[in-house]
Amino acid sequence: MQIREWQDLIRRTYHERDVARGLPKDFMWFVEEVGELSEALRFGTREEQEAEFADCFAWLTTLASLSGIDLEKAIDKYRRGCPGCGKIPCACPKGE
Repeated sequence: MQIREWQDLIRRTYHERDVARGLPKDFMWFVEEVGELSEALRFGTREEQEAEFADCFAWLTTLASLSGIDLEKAIDKYRRGCPGCGKIPCACPKGE
């Protein structure tokens, strides 16, 4: 599945609810999912980790859609490697 197809799937599935809730509440749901991902990475099984990554990606996609952002276009920022130094792998000084 392409990123654009994914974004369209999430939009068709949840858009009405997401709009009704509004961006601030949707963002709080996203943050909650990130917390669940943190817990899964520390203590969860592989399956629990996969599920939480999927949930985070779905909520991030929702936030992008509600903000009018095309994720496939947005990720072009990384198409040529590191946006800072332009290299693969990144050659930026450590800590940046």
